[in-house]
Amino acid sequence: MDSLAGTRSRRHPARHPVGLPPVVLSEILSNPKLDPRVARWIRELPLLEVRPGYWERAAATRATLLSHKLKAGLADTLISQSCIDHRTPLITRDADFRHFEDHAELRLI
Repeated sequence: MDSLAGTRSRRHPARHPVGLPPVVLSEILSNPKLDPRVARWIRELPLLEVRPGYWERAAATRATLLSHKLKAGLADTLISQSCIDHRTPLITRDADFRHFEDHAELRLI
């Protein structure tokens, strides 16, 4: 659930609407110990729409990071690309996303 909690930005998080990358929804709901009440709440959050060309842009973003010999896991790439496409900052405490901020257009909170 690192993609939902944390702090790192110069921007105030209340200025941005909340939207969930589809990969994050899958990640959260795959937790076998997830409280059913939390699962219901998570399902009510709006999802960030997968836009045409998403998969190609995600591949290009991942290729950019890998060309710099940086860690670019597939799930992290897909989460980042969803946020980049929607110009929505990612709320995370996971330091792996800093590469997407440095070499792609991801904004972190």
